[in-house]
Amino acid sequence: MKAHMPALETTSAASGALIKIFGAPVLAGATATALAFLFMWPKTLREAFLRFLTTIATSALGGPFLVMAVHSWWPSLFDSAKAVTILYGGDPALGVLFVAAPLMVAAGLPAWWLIGGVIRWLDRRRDKDIGEIAHDAAEVVKDVRGAL
Repeated sequence: MKAHMPALETTSAASGALIKIFGAPVLAGATATALAFLFMWPKTLREAFLRFLTTIATSALGGPFLVMAVHSWWPSLFDSAKAVTILYGGDPALGVLFVAAPLMVAAGLPAWWLIGGVIRWLDRRRDKDIGEIAHDAAEVVKDVRGAL
């Protein structure tokens, strides 16, 4: 008696679904990181690693929420993307991905700059204790409030 082997179509469909579910957020995060490298290059390997991971995590976790928000605010954008994909003989889900991928990339970019800014701000205060750093942070907040 032969062992049951799943059909090639079934395993291909399952792996394709896994790539769509998990691959898109990671790919979007990597793209966001690559774009961010163009504008704010990290000074150390440690900083690059931290910022890279944070950008991917923010894109993977915050990106779907941004996609849902844009979909609820502008559903016709997703309908149009599906329609265009169908016109060219593609899968309608691919049209949603064409809209969702740039949004997920955009969701990761602020993390890159925020982490870079915090690391550089703390680096300038390397020889200070926690009280002096807290005082500096309070001064920055006071300056920002005064500017508003």
